[in-house]
Amino acid sequence: MKKILIIEDEKSIAELEQDYLEINGFQTEMVHTGDIGLQKALTQDYDLILLDVMLPNIDGFEICKKIRSIKDIPIIMVTAKKEEIDKIRGLGLGADDYLVKPFSPNEMVARVKAHLSRYERLSMKQTTESQGIYIRGLFIDRSSRRVFVNTKEITLTTKEFDVLTFLALNPDQVFSKDHLFERIWGYDSNGDVSTVTVHIRKIREKIEHDPSNPEYIETVWGSGYRFH
Repeated sequence: MKKILIIEDEKSIAELEQDYLEINGFQTEMVHTGDIGLQKALTQDYDLILLDVMLPNIDGFEICKKIRSIKDIPIIMVTAKKEEIDKIRGLGLGADDYLVKPFSPNEMVARVKAHLSRYERLSMKQTTESQGIYIRGLFIDRSSRRVFVNTKEITLTTKEFDVLTFLALNPDQVFSKDHLFERIWGYDSNGDVSTVTVHIRKIREKIEHDPSNPEYIETVWGSGYRFH
């Protein structure tokens, strides 16, 4: 269940936000002053923050700035001010969206869902980029050095994994055998560039449905190999 922090000094508005969010399956916590809201935002885990601009002790702009300097979570600012400069200022400090009072509770819920979904997609993308590569049924888990084809684990040697990962991290680029040998083995190692051909063949036998007509590692005649 997604947890949302409501920082709003007008209790009637805070309770309205809380009611609609909880009806839609969210867990909420509500505070009415800026200092307590900031403390909770920085010390506890929330999935999104609904942040009023005009608050006792610390205003919403300052809270937004401090949260954004430490955490990357959705922040929707709420205000009674309609001036465009306030919207620009809030978004410039790192807010993701802006609601002007009075607002439709259903619109608020829709925006909350939209920003949670957006952050979830971005988080998944960043995790995939840092830990793994996924393309057309092939998944390379860089953190555990494991490879899966259509969820079936494939066993690769250390160098086979290194060759496949290097090519997959540089899609649509052609690399010569010399380049791959230098990049993976280093010219100071024993062997020669023919080992690249052997390793490509073995990788294809393990990951390709039809090694003679490869889907992932393409031979560019006279030039080298390309992951596509």
